[in-house]
Amino acid sequence: MKKPVLVVMAAGMGSRYGGLKQIDPIDEYGNIIMDFSIYDAIQAGFRKVVFIIKKENEESFRQAIGDRIAKQVETAYVFQDLNNLPDGFTVPADRVKPWGTGHAVLSCIGTVDGPFAVINADDYYGSKAFKLAYDFLANAQEDGEKYQYMMVGYQLEKTLTENGHVARGVCVTDADGHLVKINERTHIEKRGDDTAYTEDDGKTWTVIPQGSTVSMNMWGFTESILEELHARFRAFLDENLEKNPLKCEYFLPFVVDELLLEDRATVQVLKTDDRWYGVTYKEDKPQVVAAIRALKEQGLYPQKLWEE
Repeated sequence: MKKPVLVVMAAGMGSRYGGLKQIDPIDEYGNIIMDFSIYDAIQAGFRKVVFIIKKENEESFRQAIGDRIAKQVETAYVFQDLNNLPDGFTVPADRVKPWGTGHAVLSCIGTVDGPFAVINADDYYGSKAFKLAYDFLANAQEDGEKYQYMMVGYQLEKTLTENGHVARGVCVTDADGHLVKINERTHIEKRGDDTAYTEDDGKTWTVIPQGSTVSMNMWGFTESILEELHARFRAFLDENLEKNPLKCEYFLPFVVDELLLEDRATVQVLKTDDRWYGVTYKEDKPQVVAAIRALKEQGLYPQKLWEE
């Protein structure tokens, strides 16, 4: 079986934060959040990284991280292109929004040909998550009937920000720890001692139980997911392009959910107690900088990640 590969989704721009937040340094050596994820991935066993980026960002991305990482691990690039559509489809006039995470991962066809983990570029996942992912993927066996996938689950309280609301996928699992479904909550906030979500602009709130498991978009797949993403993209466009031509998105979790409903896949939810960090809002950056400094002081990372 081929060794697992790490796929990093870095084609998106941070709409709420503004700019290429993926390449914003968080320590005095110029390292960005992605550096720490890739460091953790290498420690876990990953030996190849595939970056999904926009072609127009390639030069700045290589300068910010790609060339540095290429000295540490095998790297490759794929490009999420708005025009990469099935035959018979064209990009709607005035559409600038990318087609979503499912379309991003679809860009890996031809470059990724074995098991892989996929992460967001601007999220800090913690070292345990990468070890869980690598060990699962290194041993994953398709049984011929169902695809065997995985997802790293986080405690909701360890993924929140003090600076606004967040969107999280709240997971429902069965007794064996397999994913049953993900309830997408697009507006979650801390409210006193509770965490709650609203679906009506704050008129009513529903408390989410403490310790609930959420997805932070760290998945592990076999190559089969690429085939499924490709096969289902046309149907997605047929259904959604006319209804919402400028903003409809082909989300990776939606395809996973379809496969679960069809009983064609299992997703093992592997839980970590590490804290997630990210820069959802620009005000989050000082907290991330302080957290990374503390992790270095605890000896979890060297002061300087990469030697020249």
